[in-house]
Amino acid sequence: MKTDLTDTTASKINKALVKARRAIGTPAVGMVLTLVIVTDEENAYDALKAAGDASREHPSRTLVVIKRVSRSPRDRTESRLDAEVRVGADAGTGETVVLRLHGEVVDHAQSVVLPLLLPDAPVVVWWPVNAPLDPANDPLGALAQRRVTDTYACEQPVNELAARADAYTPGDTDLSWTRITPWRSMLAAALDQVACEVQGVEVEGEEFNPSCELLAMWLADRLDVPVRRTRSSGPGLTAVRMDTDCGPIVLDRADGSLATLAIQGQPKRAVALKRRETAELIAEELRRLDPDDTYASALRYGVERLKQGNGGDAPAKGEGEAGGREAVPAPVESVAKGPAAEATAEAPVKRAAVK
Repeated sequence: MKTDLTDTTASKINKALVKARRAIGTPAVGMVLTLVIVTDEENAYDALKAAGDASREHPSRTLVVIKRVSRSPRDRTESRLDAEVRVGADAGTGETVVLRLHGEVVDHAQSVVLPLLLPDAPVVVWWPVNAPLDPANDPLGALAQRRVTDTYACEQPVNELAARADAYTPGDTDLSWTRITPWRSMLAAALDQVACEVQGVEVEGEEFNPSCELLAMWLADRLDVPVRRTRSSGPGLTAVRMDTDCGPIVLDRADGSLATLAIQGQPKRAVALKRRETAELIAEELRRLDPDDTYASALRYGVERLKQGNGGDAPAKGEGEAGGREAVPAPVESVAKGPAAEATAEAPVKRAAVK
């Protein structure tokens, strides 16, 4: 059921929600949280579809805030709020309110959103694109327990990671971090199967993919070993190689779907490691509303520190001729390569203690 409201108020929107629930025979509010999506018209459809799919696992009231740009100075001085209320099959398992802000009210979106929040329920704010550099100090971000951004949607994603680290506040998270959850789980499980000391790591993936940088920073932070970042044609992350005193451990995913796990002395295994849709990523983030300390620790490790090597074992290297970043103490240029098993066959690494 859809209800269009033009030049409306938050009070009228609440009344429309109650009326729509009664019309479809569900007067009770069964949502567990409020999801606020701050986006533009171009990305609103995809974000709303992802939130609707995620609502099957997390029934929620979804508020989509779209700030419309006024074309003339006169329009910019006139405030107007248009809303579209969706309940029932049109809103997944929750409720959806699409808010289009015009004029001066664009700068006061929090005053529109605040009366529409579910009482005594957590609030999550998600910016699919154009996220603020400091989400916790954003007027809408200040209303939330969790603030979700996506550095992959930024023009300079790797530089954005440094800004996120400087402004990090408990409750911040990034979908680029969520994308590597299966990789982190698989690598941790692989290390549980061997009693070896990790000496060095190589992470291979697309050049401007923040998930690759976050995985490299997580490994460097947790293992306290040199981590080298090399480039491939993708898609996304393609391989991770861990050199140990018992032989290499390689997780290679060349096609973005099926990966191969190779551990010295064991047969190779095929593991499902497909690239996940946005709906799955949002659903995962909504499962936990407490601060992600592991993400915070990896983020604060820093891209620059990753480039310079762990503990200053080797001088930092600059950008390669092809624009690739070189990360650590192995004297091999960062170039586009195939699987990590071939990429590090000749690369010497220094021994470091595991935390």
